Amino acid sequence: MESPSPSFTDLPSDIHLNILSFLPPSSISAVACTSRRFSPLPTSPSLWLAMCDRRWGRFTSPGSWAAPNCGSASRRLYNALDKWENLMGFWRRIGHGHGSGGAHAARYPLVFFEWNENSITGFRVSPCNEPGSYDVVKSPFVSLGMSKDGETVCYRWFEEGESETDLGLDPIAVNVSFVGPNHLVVEEGNRGFGSEIEENLEVQLGIQSSSPPDQATLEMYQYFANLTSPSGEKGFRKQKRREKGRRKSLFETEHFVKIGQYCPSSFRPLQGLWKGISENRSLEFYLVAYDDLGGITCRHISNPGSQFSGYSPLFWSPNADFLIPPFSKEELDIYTSRVHTGDFNLNNYDFEGRLVSRILCINSSYNLVIPDLVEGHNGNLRDVEGRIWEYDDGSFGFGFVRDDFVIDLKRVAFEGRILDSVQTKFANL
Repeated sequence: MESPSPSFTDLPSDIHLNILSFLPPSSISAVACTSRRFSPLPTSPSLWLAMCDRRWGRFTSPGSWAAPNCGSASRRLYNALDKWENLMGFWRRIGHGHGSGGAHAARYPLVFFEWNENSITGFRVSPCNEPGSYDVVKSPFVSLGMSKDGETVCYRWFEEGESETDLGLDPIAVNVSFVGPNHLVVEEGNRGFGSEIEENLEVQLGIQSSSPPDQATLEMYQYFANLTSPSGEKGFRKQKRREKGRRKSLFETEHFVKIGQYCPSSFRPLQGLWKGISENRSLEFYLVAYDDLGGITCRHISNPGSQFSGYSPLFWSPNADFLIPPFSKEELDIYTSRVHTGDFNLNNYDFEGRLVSRILCINSSYNLVIPDLVEGHNGNLRDVEGRIWEYDDGSFGFGFVRDDFVIDLKRVAFEGRILDSVQTKFANL
């Protein structure tokens, strides 16, 4: 007579742990209801750490984030990482929020989040100021982690000269919260990451906790509230005095939107965030995106204080119909008669040694929003024509017929890391 096959409950505890680590939290709760043996699962530190390691172990070391000695701390770590995972990648600053340094802080429209061994760090990302260099400067902006008690902690770092207070370069506690999946808010405070129940409810209801009513609306609410309060107008005046007595905010609330596709794909080889050396030998950032109809748009991400600043269109194409070899003599002359701006950089990249595999016709987008640029060329529409030259290594360059140079582009990031990065002296967090 054959012996009965062992059931799941007969397996050793370490095998239970390994199998259950594949399950989501909702399934863990369901398993805990099946028997008394499994009822302690929701409070098991080992299980929650195993679940963290299963999902994020290739990016970070969950066991080194804190020293959780109870199931609730390990569970909070899992819940925090589950939300923070959406931070990874590039975010672009919107609005005019900046630190006390004003123009200094506004030089960094891009922030890039990446995993560390026991934390997540958001870096300000900016082009290197050295002429002809493809290096990208990283400076710490926000750090997210866990305290020894298992609570989320978030700190904002200041650049030298940004803060006008006596805090110098010391980081301060901030609140970091999502307003939907693609909108991030960083504001002064000490609640850490917005992962509590109240914050989740605000996101579900579409409430933006960091964008309070404007001052006029707030005063109107206070006025009508004080009409029925015991202190009346006296209470309203006390409230105004308390507001004036508050210390000056160290920085304004900052808003960011996520750059969803910052790397090219097999179906969209041009999309993503790229860097290239312009005709004045300065490094610039370019964001290329595809629309739902197959069109391609490139936008220039620049310093907020510059002309056509922030997120200005550079070129576009209504479709992605590439020209393939053999190319016509006219197309060959357009390409071979140009100089490559990257040839003058200090790293000596060999752009001319690469082969052009495809060519795409583009148009300057400036003529759509700034008609004077076209009029300046006597209305000749050929002056706003351009080309994208895709190389055999997957990168590409672009240029316009009116110019005599090619701006060759390289990736800014790959596999979750900034390429050619130079960290500031404050980056050792």
